[in-house]
Amino acid sequence: MTDLQTKASELLAITRTRLVAEIGAHGHWEGALSSSALSTAIAVFALAEVDRDVNRKLIERGLDWLTDNINADGGWGDTTASKSNISTSLLCWAALSLSDSANALHKGAVKKVEGWLTACIGNISPPGIADAILKHYGKDRTFAVPILSMCALSGRLGPTLAAWEFVPQLPFEFAVLPRRLFKWLQLGVVSYALPALIAIGIVKHRHDPINNPLLRFIRNLVETRAMAVLTGIQPLDGGFLEATPLTGFVVMNLAASGYRDHVVTSLGVKFLVSSAREDGSWPIDTNLATWVTTLAVNALSESGAIGEHLGQSGAGKVREWLESQQYKVEHPYTLAPPGGWGWTDLPGGVPDADDTAGALLALRRFGPADAHIRTSATAGIEWLLDVQNRDGGFPTFCKGWGKLPFDRSCPDVTAHALRALDEWYDDVVPSLRSRIDNAMQNGMDFLSVAQDDEDSWSPLWFGNENAQNWKNVTFGTAQVVRALCLITPERLPKLDVLVETGWSRLLSLQNADGGWGGGVGVKSTIEETALAIDALAGSGNNEVISRGVDWLVEHTDGGRRFDPAPIGLYFSSLWYHEKLYPMIFVASALGHLTNEVKPPL
Repeated sequence: MTDLQTKASELLAITRTRLVAEIGAHGHWEGALSSSALSTAIAVFALAEVDRDVNRKLIERGLDWLTDNINADGGWGDTTASKSNISTSLLCWAALSLSDSANALHKGAVKKVEGWLTACIGNISPPGIADAILKHYGKDRTFAVPILSMCALSGRLGPTLAAWEFVPQLPFEFAVLPRRLFKWLQLGVVSYALPALIAIGIVKHRHDPINNPLLRFIRNLVETRAMAVLTGIQPLDGGFLEATPLTGFVVMNLAASGYRDHVVTSLGVKFLVSSAREDGSWPIDTNLATWVTTLAVNALSESGAIGEHLGQSGAGKVREWLESQQYKVEHPYTLAPPGGWGWTDLPGGVPDADDTAGALLALRRFGPADAHIRTSATAGIEWLLDVQNRDGGFPTFCKGWGKLPFDRSCPDVTAHALRALDEWYDDVVPSLRSRIDNAMQNGMDFLSVAQDDEDSWSPLWFGNENAQNWKNVTFGTAQVVRALCLITPERLPKLDVLVETGWSRLLSLQNADGGWGGGVGVKSTIEETALAIDALAGSGNNEVISRGVDWLVEHTDGGRRFDPAPIGLYFSSLWYHEKLYPMIFVASALGHLTNEVKPPL
């Protein structure tokens, strides 16, 4: 055994043990998302807007947490490890309007953030704030308008009546159109925006109705029907997309519109209360249980059959749980057809291409597929094929025009989907194989044009705050290359060309310390270093890889510490880190590197 294999094997054994130990009593992985200043600010303000006295304890704890976690420069980032940004800092400033004026610590935080905001946007007058936020988000108003609505409700945009002049009107009347119309026009993205569209559209209409009498009459007429639509799409636990920010925005704006006692508001409050953490904070989302479980299963399978790590009984439980997470009926919120998987096992999740691909790959790791699993896999494959965009790429949530993150083709998601399609190719009926052949070729065409001038691929849902334009070219390139390396070469003749260019790009991204960050010269992280090693494992560049393994050994303290980095991007580019990502990526990379893959059980 070489020195490289020895180092990798030793770190792999410890990492694997740590990862297996993270399985919960429920029999699968759940992970832990970072606490979020943005989520905390929105949650405490929403609870105060509904009933400040009843929710006083949670509100006070949340404000204290915000004050305790302000950055040294006076702003807030999305996580405690994130740089200050305008969105989170504005929302925390708005939330601190709730503070008792006698609280010196809160007053100090307000003074600091006002200084940061002034330096950032020039002034904190209502026009200055509105202009800065609208420019920051450009044409996408799905997050800009909710931010301005909270600023208006908090008084940060001036007196109540004047404040709403700075909040654009959202056309909530569209919500009462037949939902099938959205799908027919390839506007499935509208489904994801409906909760905010309705709640914030109504609050603006209530406080600052349009002068046009006809449109004002129409909005008055359809408001009740729009609220019925909102009621119908709310998950059973009250959390829209399991997201504290989206749910909080809906709750606060409905409460401010006279709907404090409405069932949607009440369920939303229940979700917010149940999502609060002991330290007073809230995460960006409840959990990524399905996503991290598929990643963990696939990672552990790199270093032996999954049953060797979990035992026959444990592996069986994970397989049964994972198969049960597939959506068997049309999704009531997005109208997505059955067959896909979402990121969580909770009712606020929705199916998406990345999680569906991950689940399909994970189900292959439990041994020969029986008829039941083949049926589930076939449904998942058909779901993926149906969502592929005209440009050949795979979007995250729905086929569309590629204007928003929901329907935009993504290189790493596309590569993930192609790998899943290839994995199940021999198990499906001939007619489906023909569709897969076409989809894979179109997907490869997309990946060819999605490479930038430096032969990189950039992901959509991952980034790096220290990289240029936040683009994490290491993550995107590594994920695409790793997937392409595992696809049957005969199905994609030009595959090796993309792999070679991707390898070259990854080699150029290695830092002097031996690790990788999100781009050239960007600080190395465990996640990015592991992903790069995983992608380069078959390239023959052992010296480069060995330096990377040395970096991992040092920065994980030999597998005893896995500090996560905020590389995840949630909806509207909200940063998060996930406890399990470093362990999963290291286990996958070193399992691949040490070539311990064995036949499945």
